[in-house]
Amino acid sequence: MSPSDRAWDVTVPELVAARAATTPEATAVVAGDQRITYRELDRRANRLAHHLRAAGAGPDSVIGLCLNRSIELVVGALGILKAGAAYLPIDPTCPSERLGFMLRDAGAPILITSNSLAPRGGGSGWAVMVLDEAAASLGSGNHTPPAGRPTGANLAYVIYTSGSTGKAKGVQITHDNLMNLVCWHQHAFNVTAADRATQVASPAFDAAVWELWPYLTAGAAVYIPHEDTRVDPWLLRDWLVAQGITITFLPTPMAETLMTIDWPADTGLRIMLTGGDRLHRYPPTTLPFALINNYGPTETTVVATSGPVPSASAWTSLPSIGRPIAGDQVYVLDDHQQPVTCGTVGELYIGGRGVARGYLNRPELTGERFLPDPFSDLPGARMYRTGDLVRARSDGELEFIGRTDDQVKIRGFRIELGEIEATLAEHPQVRQAVAVAREDTPGEKQLVAYVVPTPPLELEALRQFLLERLPDYMVPAAIVSLPALPLTTNGKVDRRALPAPQTDRTGADSEGTARTLIEERLVGVVATLLKVEQVGPEENFFLLGGHSLLAAQLLVRIRETFGVELPLRTLFELPTVSGISAEIERQLLEGLKSMSDEEAERLLA
Repeated sequence: MSPSDRAWDVTVPELVAARAATTPEATAVVAGDQRITYRELDRRANRLAHHLRAAGAGPDSVIGLCLNRSIELVVGALGILKAGAAYLPIDPTCPSERLGFMLRDAGAPILITSNSLAPRGGGSGWAVMVLDEAAASLGSGNHTPPAGRPTGANLAYVIYTSGSTGKAKGVQITHDNLMNLVCWHQHAFNVTAADRATQVASPAFDAAVWELWPYLTAGAAVYIPHEDTRVDPWLLRDWLVAQGITITFLPTPMAETLMTIDWPADTGLRIMLTGGDRLHRYPPTTLPFALINNYGPTETTVVATSGPVPSASAWTSLPSIGRPIAGDQVYVLDDHQQPVTCGTVGELYIGGRGVARGYLNRPELTGERFLPDPFSDLPGARMYRTGDLVRARSDGELEFIGRTDDQVKIRGFRIELGEIEATLAEHPQVRQAVAVAREDTPGEKQLVAYVVPTPPLELEALRQFLLERLPDYMVPAAIVSLPALPLTTNGKVDRRALPAPQTDRTGADSEGTARTLIEERLVGVVATLLKVEQVGPEENFFLLGGHSLLAAQLLVRIRETFGVELPLRTLFELPTVSGISAEIERQLLEGLKSMSDEEAERLLA
């Protein structure tokens, strides 16, 4: 179906069911050594849908979904859609306080989760459904499609994004919005049942929506890499080649890394999609697949503009963000919401079929950002005010310039600095606070918080305070204590005068001696990863140049070296070698209690 047709009277769950009817034994999803066919996926989702219907789920109700990337995640999302409800994806690492806020704000009567995550999902106001424990009872349930269906105007999913007022806001995406994305994607990239795609993004990142439904509605197979593979560029490249992946999405930092390493000429990969942050480089001429750069706020259903990135040549500007996708329109407007001339910087507004319903329970904010579209002939048409500054080139492609406000993107997640500042201000010993995104090293963006404290505030205690309230991607890599914030002549915070976090490596920190065998080994691991000669036990991993991609790779190497699994949040809680070593030692000691003396000696040798 062409995305230019508006006659779709079909939804994603119906298209998946049609695939299950025509190619029941075709592979739908693969995760490690687990595999599920279209028939199994459809039947498991139908059983879940009947269960949810019996519990009261229906059109425009919202069901929480907190699962790791897995076959169960796909079954859960599809089952919720088949029940006629909307799914609310929640990152399993999300702090319990934030998880509870989202469920309460969305009025979710049920949270679907797994046995390992269930303790974090408990709370008042919603029931917890542990999918692994319910498998037996669901296995004997009704596997036929439930009666009734949602309309295109009903909600398909709700995703929460950072809010400038200090509270996250839920973006409401309808089935019509989702179908516009699906139809454009299949048409633009010639997706067929022979394709093998990937699911790499965090479940709470809206790119995960894009990684599933355009492929499962086309009869293609979706492959889910192991967490270790997902964060290691070389492992990921080898996995993509070995699995015969034909199309993949990768967040911008990972895509930039994979462009710089060698690829076998016979790779089956034909398209690498990227997005979520500004692309800083062009692909080499030797890259054996097409690179497509994509842009889009959550409020316009994942992707609003898209375009191929040409091979490196005599380019003097950064790669563009492409042109509007089919079904969407873009406008570059001035402060009076009038079109600017080609080549002039203006604010980007997006209209068309991808524009979301609005923010859940936030009518005033919806009215501020979702405006009547004066350039459309359709009654009731709206456009979304992005806050992004762009410039239209003579060839029709758009160049991203920056923001009109303090919103930033880290690891593909949109972050309102105001939400971080509001959370900092909640601490009773913080008198003033400001957060910024610094890029002291090109291409390596990090969050830094500056606070004026009331003594005796300990910065590590403040970090822990933030970790209990914010997702890890919103926790500043560094917190700087100042006697006062620098001000402009107008009395506003002078962000440009804020000092860079202290990175002087000439003192004792960088020359400190490892105190234990674990510290000594970890110092070597960190130094090799960061490509520095020496690392002191008390130096901050992030201030040494570490970022989210390197942090994930460090966790992989810790597991390989010490046999210890650490969550990513550990690095935010304990960003020094000494702190990480202490946690490794604690886990090893717990493990030693169940080991023989010989096993323990072999481990520590």
